[in-house]
Amino acid sequence: MGLSVIVLAAGEGRRMRSAHPKVLADLAGRPLLTHVLDTARDLGAERVRVVVGHRADAVRAILPDDVEVAVQPEQRGTGDAVACALEGLGANGTTLVLYGDVPLVQPATLRALADVARRGDCGLITVRVPDPTGYGRIVRGPDGAVERIVEEHDASEAERRIDEINTGLLAMRTSDLARHVAALERDNAQGEYYLTDVIAAVRAANGRVDTVQPRFAWEVHGVNSRAQLAALERTWQRHLADELMAAGATLRDPARVDIRGTLEVGPDVTIDVGCVFEGVVALGAGSRVGAGSVIRNARVGEGSVIEPHCVIDGAEIGDRCSVGPFARLRPGTEMAGGARIGNFVETKNTRVGAGSKVNHLSYVGDSELGESVNVGAGVITCNYDGHRKHRTVIGDHAFIGSDCQLVAPVTVGAGATVGAGTTLTEDAPAGQLTVGRARQRTIAGWKHPADRDKD
Repeated sequence: MGLSVIVLAAGEGRRMRSAHPKVLADLAGRPLLTHVLDTARDLGAERVRVVVGHRADAVRAILPDDVEVAVQPEQRGTGDAVACALEGLGANGTTLVLYGDVPLVQPATLRALADVARRGDCGLITVRVPDPTGYGRIVRGPDGAVERIVEEHDASEAERRIDEINTGLLAMRTSDLARHVAALERDNAQGEYYLTDVIAAVRAANGRVDTVQPRFAWEVHGVNSRAQLAALERTWQRHLADELMAAGATLRDPARVDIRGTLEVGPDVTIDVGCVFEGVVALGAGSRVGAGSVIRNARVGEGSVIEPHCVIDGAEIGDRCSVGPFARLRPGTEMAGGARIGNFVETKNTRVGAGSKVNHLSYVGDSELGESVNVGAGVITCNYDGHRKHRTVIGDHAFIGSDCQLVAPVTVGAGATVGAGTTLTEDAPAGQLTVGRARQRTIAGWKHPADRDKD
C-alpha cells in the first residue's frame, strides 16, 4: 500500500501582514513549504499533492515538477482543503496530511505516524506542552486511545488541565479519510469544515485513534506571525548548531551561526561568531572560519583559514589555503593547495595555483595563475572590454609588481617579472623583466598653486 501526502497550503496568513503567501516565508534559506516537500520526499511518498488557494500562482511557481496541485477555490476550512485533494489517490493506500506552515516535522516522526495508521484506523501526532492554553486537548479513554479532541472554549476545568494537545497532523487509510471528510459538517461559529472533526467520526464508527509524539516539541510548531517565524528560526538554527558540534566542530557561540542550506564539517573545524552559510557548503577537517564571514555554495579544504569578514561564493578552496580578511571570492574561483588571497582582494572565474599569493587590494578575474606566483598590491586584470571577457595567463614563479594593470588577453611567461606601475598590453616573455610606464621627470621652475597666488 503506497503512501500519499497532502500538504495544505491554501491559506492567506493575514497575521504575517505580507503581500506573499505565508507558506513562502523564508526559514533557514528556504520557503516553509519547501521544507515540508523535502520531508515528503525523504518519506518516499508515491504522490505528493499541494492544496493551493490564496496567491496560487506564486505557490505553484516554487513547486517541483513531480508535485501535484489541487485547488481550493474558496477557503472553507481544513476539512474542505483535504476534500479538494483526495480525488484519484489510491483508496487502499495511506494518506498523510501535513501543513505548509508547519515546516520542521522530522521524517522519523512522520514514518512512525504512517506506521500506526497502517496498523490501525487513524494516526495522530500529539505533543505535551507546559502551557496548553488555546489548543485543543486530547481526551483519552480507559484503553488509552484517543476518545475525542475538545477545544478550549468547550473544555471543562479538568479537561483544561490536560497538557496533551492536538497538532492536526494525521494519517489514515485513504478510503476511510475520504469517507469521513465527505461527511463533515460546518455547524460551527466559523462556518468551516474542520479536519479535526474526523477524529470524532472515527471513534463514532468504533475505530481506534493512536498517537505519535515527536522527539522535539518544536517539530510541530506552526508559523502564524513574523514573531513565530523568528522564534522558530532561532530554534532550528540552534538544532543545526548542536548537530555541527556533535560532528566535531567548535562553534565559538552556537547562537550566532546561521545555516541557510546544508553545511558539512570535518573534525576540528572552528567557526567564529556571526558566520552565515548558504546553499551547499563543505568545510574540511581543521579548517577555520573567521567572524562575520559569508560562505555560499563553496568547499573549503583541510587546514585552510578564512579570516574574518570574507564573502566566498561558488569557490573551491584547496588544503592549507588562506583567505582574507575582507576578501571576496566570486563564482569560478579555484585555489590550489597553499595558495593565499589577502585583504581587500576580489577574484572571479580564476584559478590560483599552488603556493601563489594575491595578498593586497587587487582584482583578479578570468585568469589562470600558475604555481608560486606573486601578485603585488593594487594589481588589476582588465578582463572586460565593454563587450566580451578575456583571460589573463600568468606562468609559474612569475612576479607581478604593485599597481600593475594587465590588459587581457595577455600572457605573462614563467619566471617573468612585471615592474611596478606597468600597464601591460602585450605578452611578457618568460624569465625577463617587462616595464611599461611613463618616464619620470622633474619640471624645473614649477610652483605650487598657493605660491602662484603670492606672485
